[in-house]
Amino acid sequence: MDIFVIIFIIAGFGSIIAGFIIEKGVLTALFLMAPAVIVFGGTAGAVGLTFPIDILKRLPGIIKITINPKKIDLPALVAYFKDVSYKTRKNGLLSLEGEISSDPNLDPFIKKGLQLVVDGVDPQAVRSILELELESTSERHRKGAAIFEQAGGYAPTLGIIGTVMGLVHILADLSDPNSLGPKIASGFLATLYGLSSANLLFLPIGNRLKALDEKEFSEKSLIIEGILYIQEGINPNTIAEKLKGFLNKDEVIKFEGMDGKSEI
Repeated sequence: MDIFVIIFIIAGFGSIIAGFIIEKGVLTALFLMAPAVIVFGGTAGAVGLTFPIDILKRLPGIIKITINPKKIDLPALVAYFKDVSYKTRKNGLLSLEGEISSDPNLDPFIKKGLQLVVDGVDPQAVRSILELELESTSERHRKGAAIFEQAGGYAPTLGIIGTVMGLVHILADLSDPNSLGPKIASGFLATLYGLSSANLLFLPIGNRLKALDEKEFSEKSLIIEGILYIQEGINPNTIAEKLKGFLNKDEVIKFEGMDGKSEI
């Protein structure tokens, strides 16, 4: 679990609440049911209308990925493929069968690619099959991010609608001037809920999901190239040098400090 996700969410909303309290605000004034129902209920309805139910059903899994993303270690992947290439150059491509069966924790995408190589599938077909799966996975991830991006677009608008509804209610009865202040303040809570939820929750989660997708896309792209290099029988050191192109400076340093053992 990425504890920083929780920390930053608390920090974002906590800063707003802390600032309100510093200005002598009463904390309970920030929490009213009617604006919350309008903003969050309306946003949920708009999102539900925007996306097909098969995409919405994946929402619990998407939230889980946000809080507990897959750990990606590109230097370890480079070391893994370098190690595997040594074995295949020594024992042949069919030795990959043992590599596949001996490690139950092997990444399913790597396992699929190595199995295709063992089965003698043409390199171009191997690339096409794996790239198609990669694009399909990335598309699912982008749709998941789009749910939160759309929610981030709808929430502020629902907040304004809630505020306008509140003002309509207030202006319909001006018989008690002393109550106007609290009523107007509560009406603007809907705008606060809409803007804060969009900019501190929905849009950041959407952007986070896109960033995680980019990382996984790089990981799987590296895997595809590593598998094809092994199938071509390229020298292990050359494979490592080629795959290092996927690494940033810090990752290159980490890889160079490894002893070559796989961490997959």
